[in-house]
Amino acid sequence: MRQIAPYSFSAAASAFCRIGFIGARCGRFTGVDDMWDVVIIGGGPAGSAAALRARQLRPHARILLLDKADFPRDKACGDGIAAHCCDELALLGAGDLIADYRPTQRLSVVSPNGAHVLATAARPNRVVPRRVFDARLVDAARDRGVEVRRHRVRALAVHGDHVAVDDVRARVVVAADGANSTVRRLIGVPAAPERHIAIAVRGYADVPADDDVQFIAMQKDGWPAYVWSFPIGDGTANIGFGMLLPRLRATGLPGREVLHGRLAELLPQLSARDLRAHHLPLSPGRPTPGVGRVMLAGDAAGLINPLTGEGIYYALVSGRLAGEAAVQTAEDPLPAYRRGLAETLGRHLRTTDVLARAAQSPAFIDAAIDTAARRKEVFDLLVDVGLGAGTVPLPLACAVAGRWLLNGLRAGGRRTTDTVRG
Repeated sequence: MRQIAPYSFSAAASAFCRIGFIGARCGRFTGVDDMWDVVIIGGGPAGSAAALRARQLRPHARILLLDKADFPRDKACGDGIAAHCCDELALLGAGDLIADYRPTQRLSVVSPNGAHVLATAARPNRVVPRRVFDARLVDAARDRGVEVRRHRVRALAVHGDHVAVDDVRARVVVAADGANSTVRRLIGVPAAPERHIAIAVRGYADVPADDDVQFIAMQKDGWPAYVWSFPIGDGTANIGFGMLLPRLRATGLPGREVLHGRLAELLPQLSARDLRAHHLPLSPGRPTPGVGRVMLAGDAAGLINPLTGEGIYYALVSGRLAGEAAVQTAEDPLPAYRRGLAETLGRHLRTTDVLARAAQSPAFIDAAIDTAARRKEVFDLLVDVGLGAGTVPLPLACAVAGRWLLNGLRAGGRRTTDTVRG
């Protein structure tokens, strides 16, 4: 006869812990509802897009969205919502989310050495304060059955078939907790090196209500650097100035003094208020998408366009792809997420990486803007690459390269003439 081992109280407690009736530390009763299909950390565009897409594909999935703040909350950003973002919102079933904000198609760009283009974009963009945009996204997720909680994540542990996030468990985690991601640090993914980090200050200023031109002026001093003014449509504009962090440190001056001072100097007619600075981890071309059952999206994955600092489009795309992988993959979702990023953004990210290297020369940007002023298709391409997922066809690349070479020859000729005259 087979002997049956005595069933002790400690064994029973251990069993309860394993099946989830007792919390992760076996000291707090939390109930079976602690196991979620997807836990999303961060309620910005990336996190909300992940929640919306996961719920869209699996209407009965248990999805928990955590953020350390209550919404609405301010977020330092340029507030630009490109037409490409509206495409993503439509895919998420939220196509009318910002329809009440004024569309604008006019864009004015000045290069480091003064080349200028003012043209009408192929499709309209909008400027929506993040206090409004993010709150609407979170509300849309909540309205579709996503549970939203205010919570600051402090601990995370990846197990074989689930991830423990403080006192809750998830089959999959999407980390969309921003440039200073706690989750990225907890899973051991290093932050972007300083050479790939930009810093910008953002404020708001009063402008004429009929001002509908989005303005960007690139600066040779401290290049790459630029100032912007993006009218919202209500008599105010989002204004700001940004530059690479190493260039800021090289000034030897306090960052606040440099950023605030340059903004006031470059836009003297505008009086800025609500100034806030923020870091931007620029994409190196091949971002790390996560570890195991934890996927990184948006700023947490270093998905910010290195040419423009635009990150909302990348956030919506990566969040959507993470949401898809989270509910459509039975086991490890990371390979599916990695494939989705490669198929959707791979060629584009490699393009921006190459262009960002070329753009270390202000003369390259001068040539690009000069060519865009002469050829509308080049202007549209620059918008597509800077705000969406565009790549550069060879003929247009040759056009910009040819202008770059011609400008260089002309500059060399002027220097030679000046030497002879001297």
